Amino acid sequence: MTGIPPSAGEAASKTVVHVMRHGEVHNPDGILYGRLPDYHLSDRGRAQAEAVATWLADRDIVYVVASPLERAQETAGPIAAAHGLSIDTDDELIESLNVFQGKRVSPGDGALRNPVNWRHLRNPRTPSWGEPYSDIAARMTAAMNRARAKATGHEAVCVSHQLPVETLRRAMTGAPLHHFPTRRLCNLASVTSFYFHGDAYVGWGYAELSGQ
Repeated sequence: MTGIPPSAGEAASKTVVHVMRHGEVHNPDGILYGRLPDYHLSDRGRAQAEAVATWLADRDIVYVVASPLERAQETAGPIAAAHGLSIDTDDELIESLNVFQGKRVSPGDGALRNPVNWRHLRNPRTPSWGEPYSDIAARMTAAMNRARAKATGHEAVCVSHQLPVETLRRAMTGAPLHHFPTRRLCNLASVTSFYFHGDAYVGWGYAELSGQ
C-alpha cells in the first residue's frame, strides 16, 4: 500500500478485538457440558491454544480476557503468557444457557429421543431450548466493547464459546441471529476479529490459526 502514513493520532485510534473460541475439551461421555464446572482442555485442545498463541505472539495485544469456565481460561493462558499479561475474567463471555446441559444430545441419542423433551424444540428462532439469542448478543457486545476500551489503539483477545462468538458475529454484521448449528463459522480455537477506527466498527475477519 502506498500513500501518506497515518498520523500518530490516527494510528492510535485503530483497535482490534480478537474473539476466540476455546480449544477442544476432554469430554469422553459426549455430553453437552454447557456451564458445568471441571471441563478442561484435551491434549489436542492445549496444542490448539499453544498454536494460536504462537500465531498471535507478534500482534500488538495488550489485554486478554476470558469466560470464567476452565476451558476458556486454559485457552487464554498461553496467549497471555506470550505477551506478559494476566488474564482478566468477564462473566458475560460465558457459554449460553441450555436446558439440555449435562445430557447427551447427539442426533438419535440421549435426551432428544425422549418425547418429553421435544417441547423444548418448538421455537428455534428464540431459541426455546436455551438463552435467547438477543440476550447472548447483548452481553457479548458489551463484553467486546469493554475489551475494546481496555485496548484502545492496540489489540485485545476475548476467549469465549461457540454459540456466543457466532451470535456476536451475526449481531455485528447484521445477519439473522437464529441459525442452524451446522452453519456456524466458529470452529475449535478459531479467531473472529473485529476492527474499529475510534468507536466505529469498520470490519471483521475469521481465521483458523491452530492447524488442528
